[in-house]
Amino acid sequence: MSDLPCDKTFPVRAARHLGPATGRKEARTVRSADGSGRDNSAVTNVGRDRLRELLDAVLAEDHDGGARSLDDMAGDAYASSFHFSRMLSRGTGEAPVAMRRRVLLERAAWQLKHGSSVTEAAWAAGYDSAEGFSRAYSRAFGHPPSRPAERHWLPAPNGIHFHPPLSLWVDANEHATNPLTEQLVRHDLEDTDALLEYARRLTEAELREVRLPGTVVLEWDGPEETVGDVLCHLVRTKETWLASIDGRDTPAHTARPAVAELVERHDAVAGAWLAMVRDLDARGAWGDRLIDALCDPPESFVMSSVVAHVLTFSAHRRQLVRHMLRAAGHRVGPGDPITWLRRHRNEETTGDELP
Repeated sequence: MSDLPCDKTFPVRAARHLGPATGRKEARTVRSADGSGRDNSAVTNVGRDRLRELLDAVLAEDHDGGARSLDDMAGDAYASSFHFSRMLSRGTGEAPVAMRRRVLLERAAWQLKHGSSVTEAAWAAGYDSAEGFSRAYSRAFGHPPSRPAERHWLPAPNGIHFHPPLSLWVDANEHATNPLTEQLVRHDLEDTDALLEYARRLTEAELREVRLPGTVVLEWDGPEETVGDVLCHLVRTKETWLASIDGRDTPAHTARPAVAELVERHDAVAGAWLAMVRDLDARGAWGDRLIDALCDPPESFVMSSVVAHVLTFSAHRRQLVRHMLRAAGHRVGPGDPITWLRRHRNEETTGDELP
């Protein structure tokens, strides 16, 4: 399939897929999936020899089976963590830890499709447990690892992907999701994750105590006066919309679910929601309409307005939870997407949002 050199080790071969080092200008031309050399503007800001070294450091195998930290990668590239992250992010449009996580999940998807067990794939991808791997895989691909992925590539801002058996492929024609859309949706999902995890430490009394009497976010959802009420609606909203989009009945759940149940449900819905948004963006289908026959009478919704609706009221509810937690004496941060993005890019930040 590829006419590029085949080295034995994963990181070296991966880097060499960028081609021979002939200077900064030529570093813009990479091998695309159709075999032609095309201009890929994502890989432009770092000389090709240095970019090879950075990719080697990011994708080097850990023979002990552990996860490689940013410090490990930077050390292999003879750079500080700050400068390593900055160079790689500028050169590829993706932070080092995020790139490694994504490429190893792509490799795991390919391995699972070709007979590996979930435990084997999890270990090879650097996860300590099959459960943690399953959560990350489901979030990335929109379904659990027990179901083979139709395509093992995940969306990437630079077209760099795992190519079996031990190399990378650069797709110069890849459509990357609009970065603002991607950040808004992922911040919503990850901040909801953080709130749900924090809620595990609350007592049942703290979850169910009325903090904001008479609070109603949306009339048809009813009162949301407690932390538990708001967390439930944060999860249920996406479940309901996805059911409508997929043509399924609205899922039935207990009226006052435990936090553990909400965590499990959010793990299941988050990946599917992100995959749906990415699909809309890739197809340019924001103007498509959803006809919801579950409404009486049936209603029509423009898909862009559905996503905007969910993001708007999810942001409001996440702030409501924070307000209630502060009222209960908990010190929590503001949930600022600026801080989230800095952390995601491994840049310096002021600290954790939730203690």
